[in-house]
Amino acid sequence: MSRFVFPRWANKTRDLAGIVLGGAPLYLIGAIWYGFSPKTIDAGYMPKQPVPYSHALHAGELGIDCRYCHNTVEQAAHAAIPPTATCMNCHARVRKTSAKLEPIRQSAETGDAVEWIKVHDLPDYVYFNHSAHVTRGVGCVSCHGRVDKMPEVFQQEPLSMGWCLDCHRAPEQHLRPPSEVTNMGYKPEGG
Repeated sequence: MSRFVFPRWANKTRDLAGIVLGGAPLYLIGAIWYGFSPKTIDAGYMPKQPVPYSHALHAGELGIDCRYCHNTVEQAAHAAIPPTATCMNCHARVRKTSAKLEPIRQSAETGDAVEWIKVHDLPDYVYFNHSAHVTRGVGCVSCHGRVDKMPEVFQQEPLSMGWCLDCHRAPEQHLRPPSEVTNMGYKPEGG
């Protein structure tokens, strides 16, 4: 008769169980922490950008349509962050020596992209399709707020699952004619 009650491999099982039982709570805490991090639900999140870009000036005072810079919003799942060439379409002639635009000029010369920081950054497990919303008449302002009045863009809404479901349960208040999706001041007839 063997002097061992359990086979030798059972010792490894004990060690593995300790790792799993110790690691699972850490993983769970990390997942919850990330889910509640400012990048996912913090209305008011406003990271410092590499170039001080004012949506209040460009979209507000100058009236540049959202789709001029975010030109994929009607065809793609993601709204593109504009390439440097889009900025240079105007800034090759307008304020071309401004110190604020130095990173844009360097990017145009070197071909290296400006490292913009996403403001509305959803977790990887979330599927959101911009084109599906925009082409059906959900205005930019419904999720992004009045960016035409924001000197620096910030996250207006929490972008949580509950917030999305509130709209999906009663979308009427956010729908408008597709031709008006980028009109930040849109008011429905009679409203």
